[in-house]
Amino acid sequence: MTEYRELTKDNICDLIAAAIEARRNSYSPYSHYQVGAALLTADGRVVTGCNIENAAYGPSNCAERTAFFKAVSEGIRAFAAIAIVGSPEGEELTQYAHPCGVCRQVMREFCEPENFRVIVAKSEEDYRVMTLAELLPESFGPENVRDGNEQCQR
Repeated sequence: MTEYRELTKDNICDLIAAAIEARRNSYSPYSHYQVGAALLTADGRVVTGCNIENAAYGPSNCAERTAFFKAVSEGIRAFAAIAIVGSPEGEELTQYAHPCGVCRQVMREFCEPENFRVIVAKSEEDYRVMTLAELLPESFGPENVRDGNEQCQR
């Protein structure tokens, strides 16, 4: 079991501010929907990401996955929370940007659903906090994959 940091109002606000800053780097010339994410590691580091689109659409990457892949590529494997912000280009944050299904599944690969917190925010004062288990109930994770050498027992 990984030890997770207790989320305080201060570190929630810091995460939201980092996500807002990351949103400024969004490359979204097709959807014009800019998203930023700030991922809190179990040891207190913050890794940010933004959405990165591609003309072929399929190779595009969400902000949440950008932050996770960036962290994992640096050897980080334990996470406490993620803050996500997003709204159409040129607008202030006007809506909660919940993670898509693919991002939720990536989170599930690396996080304990009952402990990992997902923060969706319009501002540092207007946000919602939920667990990954609430966003992805009855999830499929690493513990569900069987060793390829196992045989059926009757």
